[in-house]
Amino acid sequence: MDFWPEFLASSSGKEFVAGGCGGMAGVAAGYPLDTLRVKQQHSGKGSGSAFCILRQLLATQGPRALYTGMAAPLASVTFQNAMVFQIYAILSRRFDKNLLPTDPPSLKGVALGGFGTGAIQSLILSPVELIKIRLQLQRTTNEVNSARGPMDVARSILRREGWRGIYHGLTITALRDAPAHAFYFGTYEYMREKLHPGCRKNGQETFRTMLIAGGLAGVASWMCCYPLDVIKTRIQAQSDSSPLRYNGIVDCFRRSVKEEGYSVLWRGLGTAVIRAFIVNGAVFTGYETALRLLFDNNMDPATLPNENAF
Repeated sequence: MDFWPEFLASSSGKEFVAGGCGGMAGVAAGYPLDTLRVKQQHSGKGSGSAFCILRQLLATQGPRALYTGMAAPLASVTFQNAMVFQIYAILSRRFDKNLLPTDPPSLKGVALGGFGTGAIQSLILSPVELIKIRLQLQRTTNEVNSARGPMDVARSILRREGWRGIYHGLTITALRDAPAHAFYFGTYEYMREKLHPGCRKNGQETFRTMLIAGGLAGVASWMCCYPLDVIKTRIQAQSDSSPLRYNGIVDCFRRSVKEEGYSVLWRGLGTAVIRAFIVNGAVFTGYETALRLLFDNNMDPATLPNENAF
């Protein structure tokens, strides 16, 4: 009965809560752009720019269509991001010998910790993204019996494809997320120190540093793995209820490139990069701010970053 109060009062518990706060801020900030990214990736050659897709979507379905499927990632994002930041905090320090409690992990420890975190978190993220993609694309694919929400999609997948179906795309998700998280955390820690020397140890960076370093971290992580994300979207958009177009990762890559050229592997990148900067700037700002408040309940508000810090 005393587990949760004690856990939330601990260092790990505070990392957990702060990660969840950052994750929710990120989802709220970037979900409309994520919807456009998925539609660009799934669409055929000559489908138009992100602006054309946005204009058509607003004209035919209204603004609410930009948030279709958001309940799935929003419902899970607190736990997912909380686990990511908590696992990263633990792993990033495991690779540095003789590291003092007050010292930040080395960039090598950060990168290796991020790699391990990405591999582990794909177990949580893969089913969530599968449901989200199916919801975002259900009108694009003209499904007759469109699901009403994430639970309907989950039940439909379990009924038609079983438990194996709910993890459809797990391999490609892990291949994408492990290196992406190494770049993600590595870029953030490197850039925050460059922008505000000494902040990794004293934790006194400004909001501007958090936003810029977090935004660049998101951009770096997407740039390194984007072709894999395109393949993942196309694989997870398939279901056993319709004829399968691709027979695995390699087949999806070969057929996509053969039919649409290598440019297909970068389709939607502009939308993804803009979204990544906005979302991850919000994620790290929410995370760092929540972490400061949680680790010092009696903190003087004057010690927090403020708008004048820009």
